[in-house]
Amino acid sequence: MPRLDLAADAVSLTEQLVDIQSVSHHEQEIADAVEEALRTLGHLEVTRRGHTVVARTDLGRGERVVIAGHLDTVPVNDNWPSRREARPDGDLLHGLGTCDMKGGDAVMLRLAAHLPEPNRDVTFIFYEAEEVDAQYNGLTKLSASDPELMEGDFAILMEPSNAGVEAGCQGTLRVDVRTTGERAHTARSWQGDNAIHRAGGVLARLQAYEARKPVIDGLEYHEGLNAVFVRGGVAGNVVPDECVVEVNFRFAPDRSEAEAEAFVREFFEGYDVTVTDSAPGALPGLQVPAAKAFLEAVGGPDGTVNPKFGWTDVARFTGLGVPAVNFGPGDPLYAHKQDEQVPVEHIERCERLLRAWLGADS
Repeated sequence: MPRLDLAADAVSLTEQLVDIQSVSHHEQEIADAVEEALRTLGHLEVTRRGHTVVARTDLGRGERVVIAGHLDTVPVNDNWPSRREARPDGDLLHGLGTCDMKGGDAVMLRLAAHLPEPNRDVTFIFYEAEEVDAQYNGLTKLSASDPELMEGDFAILMEPSNAGVEAGCQGTLRVDVRTTGERAHTARSWQGDNAIHRAGGVLARLQAYEARKPVIDGLEYHEGLNAVFVRGGVAGNVVPDECVVEVNFRFAPDRSEAEAEAFVREFFEGYDVTVTDSAPGALPGLQVPAAKAFLEAVGGPDGTVNPKFGWTDVARFTGLGVPAVNFGPGDPLYAHKQDEQVPVEHIERCERLLRAWLGADS
C-alpha cells in the first residue's frame, strides 16, 4: 500500500494522491492511505465508513467547521500519472484528479497534520463516489449513518473554484417532455400523426425561454432551461408515435425542488412531463458569523465572492442546516478533461489562506 508523506508540501502531496488511482468505486487504496496517515496524528479522532474517512478535532471551541473533499475521479483518459510543467508564469500540475479534486484533498491533509490547535474545531471529511450516482456518494451515506459527523456551524467544500469563494449552488432538475402520435407507413404518412413533428412546440417554448436572474445575498444567479436529448423514431419507414425531449433545468437556490418542478410543469402545460432526476440548490448562507469571518479572510484579492452555477455537494450540507461554500484550487473548466491541470499557486494559496483563517502561526 502506498504511504502518504504528510511532511511534504501541499503540491508534492497532491502528486502523491494523484499517483494513487482512485476511479469511482475503486477508492480503497487511496482511502487506506489517507486513513493510515491520519491515524498517526494524535490530536484527531478518526472514523471510517466504507471508503470515507473522517478526522475531527475535539478542543471545545465555540465553532466547528467542516472541510470536505472527495477522493474519487472520473475514468483514466491517458492522463495518469501526475506531471509537473515549469512555466514562466507559474508551474502547472497535470494529471487525473489534479483539479477535481486532489489538490483540495492535499490542502486538507496539510491542515489536518500541521494545525493541532486551530482556533475553531475542524472536521475533515475525505469521501468516496462523488463522480457517480448519488446513492453511492460518501456524504449521502454518511448523512444517513452518522449525521453527527457532518454537523458544524459552517462547511467548506474543496471543489475547484479558481482558489476563490463560490457561494451556494444552483439546483438541478431533469424531466422528460413527451409527445405522442400515431404510427403509419411513411408511404401513407397522412394516415398517421408524427410525434417528432409535435415536439416542435416543445422546442419553440425552450427557444423563447428567458432566464431568471435572482440576486441572493448580493450574488446574481442565472437559471437555465435547456433540451439536452431528443429521443424518437421506430424505423426508417415508420411515422413515429412517440418523441421525448429531455430537459435540464438549473434553478437558483431560492427555489425549492417542488417549486422548480411546478415551474417546469407550468412552462410545458399541455404536454406529458415526467421528472427523472432532482437535486436541491444551496443558499449562500453568507450571513452566519463563521461565513463572514471566512469571507473576510479568503474572499479573493478584492473581497469578491461569486455564485456557484453548477451543482455541488454543498447542497448536502445545506440540507442538514449547515451553510456551505466552495473554495478550492483549480479552474473547474479543467475538471474531467483529458488535460486536467491545476496551477501550483492555487494549491499554495488555498493552504495559506485557510491556515491564516484557522489561526496558524507558522
